[in-house]
Amino acid sequence: MLEKLEAIAQRRQEVEGLLGEPGVMSDMKRFAQLNKEYRSLEKFVTAYHEYKNLIDNIESSKQILATEKDQDFRDMAKAELEELEAKRVPLEEKVRDMLIPEDPTDEKNAIVEIRAGTGGDEACIFVGDLLRMYLRYCDTVGFKAEVMDTNYGSSGGYSKVTFEVTGDHAYGTMKYESGVHRVQRVPATETQGRIHTSAVSVVVLPEVDDIDVDIKEADIRKDTFCSSGPGGQSVNTTYSAIRLTHIPTGIVAQCQDEKSQIKNYEKALKVLRARIYEVEYAKWLEEISKKRKTMVSTGDRSAKIRTYNYPQGRVTDHRIGYTMYNLPSFVDGNITEVLDELQVHENAEKLKEGVVA
Repeated sequence: MLEKLEAIAQRRQEVEGLLGEPGVMSDMKRFAQLNKEYRSLEKFVTAYHEYKNLIDNIESSKQILATEKDQDFRDMAKAELEELEAKRVPLEEKVRDMLIPEDPTDEKNAIVEIRAGTGGDEACIFVGDLLRMYLRYCDTVGFKAEVMDTNYGSSGGYSKVTFEVTGDHAYGTMKYESGVHRVQRVPATETQGRIHTSAVSVVVLPEVDDIDVDIKEADIRKDTFCSSGPGGQSVNTTYSAIRLTHIPTGIVAQCQDEKSQIKNYEKALKVLRARIYEVEYAKWLEEISKKRKTMVSTGDRSAKIRTYNYPQGRVTDHRIGYTMYNLPSFVDGNITEVLDELQVHENAEKLKEGVVA
């Protein structure tokens, strides 16, 4: 383990040297990639020095016990060794977890799309419930969430909503929400009190920029149209809404939530980049899932990941068989517990397969 950390520390020194080379500094794409790698290695260098210092102190205490004749010194060395050994196990577990390689996109911001599935108006209403849940969760953990595009349902809620989550490891945190969310409850429109089952799909994409995805402007078709939805001075009166189509792939993204056409274009372009990137990213996830069980959806939008049962007050995550009887609190944004459990299971699968940096 010490050798792995030492190799990472040496790599950081190499990257630091490369960042000072004129050829690298003149290549902005290369410079940005190396600078990103340099920052990501910092925590490993800190852990390396902490772990090496601990190992050196343990060896020093053992050396004293092996050679020292004075009983007072031996007692001090023995007490110190016991204290150091007690620190060793949790530190090694911490380092071992750090050496599990992250998804290369974990540190990125996230783009989340929630879309109504089976269930008609009730599914649209549940889209709104999930949006509220995620916005409250983001507020709790310090993420910034901003709605990018909305399509309203005929009787409330949304047929589709897209929002951006900005923050440290936003995608790495939110990625486990991809998949089909099923809700079982009595809809407000139900007159006989029957429980209905509806479904909503959630897709979480890593936000990417031109370093990750190179899109030629000539390959994008831009269409403008009037915004739709609840009132507002610019709704249905100005062509501020933007729809972008990537001609080579046919992938489409749109945004209509801003009054400014320029701002809508910028937001739509973020979504377009993410969706183009998703194609290759889904292939990577599929390849990973062949080698080990992953808690992240491989892109199959029919994969049911969670059930929200309102009559029982129950939330069940089917990927890990984890059930909580705290549904009101959960849909109020307190979803950290299940996200942590999914991360633990993901890391356990990686360790089982010997996946270490």
